[in-house]
Amino acid sequence: MKFISWNVNGLRACLQKGFMDYFTAQSADFFCLQETKMQPDQAQVPAEGYHVFFNSAEKKGYSGTAIFAKEAPLSANMGIGIPEHDREGRVITLEYPDLFLVTVYTPNAQRGLTRLDYRMRWETDFQAYLHALDEKKPVIVCGDMNVAHKEIDLKNPRSNENNAGFTKEERGRMTELLSNGFTDTFRFLYPDRANVYSWWSYMFHARENNAGWRIDYFLVSDRLRPRIRDARIDTDVMGSDHCPVVLEMDPCT
Repeated sequence: MKFISWNVNGLRACLQKGFMDYFTAQSADFFCLQETKMQPDQAQVPAEGYHVFFNSAEKKGYSGTAIFAKEAPLSANMGIGIPEHDREGRVITLEYPDLFLVTVYTPNAQRGLTRLDYRMRWETDFQAYLHALDEKKPVIVCGDMNVAHKEIDLKNPRSNENNAGFTKEERGRMTELLSNGFTDTFRFLYPDRANVYSWWSYMFHARENNAGWRIDYFLVSDRLRPRIRDARIDTDVMGSDHCPVVLEMDPCT
């Protein structure tokens, strides 16, 4: 089973930058997108053979998530059931017989940490949502989680201390989640692999210099660890300021 997650930073723009070439070549079982920045009727994605789910923000041109799934789910849920969070189209959950698949676009704490308090409320509520799902069946959660967890996960940790995405509060919440039933699949397989990132600023030739951050993840319930086959970051794929991240798992037996 192949899962792909990609913050496309505007799906309509990414469609003009080779999105379908990658989508078609990968033929993933599940393709999860963040920051789609569109309503479902604003672009046609020729995804034949996929069931398509969009969760768009109330504010047009902002945020949003989508999942393309080859297998029809038992159910599809938009948001986490809390209006404060659900207006921005940040979460989709698909239920299957043996697991839940969740894609998430975590709120950014913003320059000057103006949204850090909100981010912390989000973390509390979203983690509670994940744990409630995990009590029913295992969970795969993927997306742009807007945090570099450890110093190895960004190029310049010292100069970014207390910047959005690398505050002790945000990193602490990721530690909390990973200490309570969830596994970072990339670090599980490659605990010491450095200089591999999933996001680069558009400024200062950051991608050219590989001055990036690893802020896009596949996390799985700990009991899914035996099924992890591979986790990778497709750093050579262009079209967004993020690149896709990939998880391959053995099917349920």
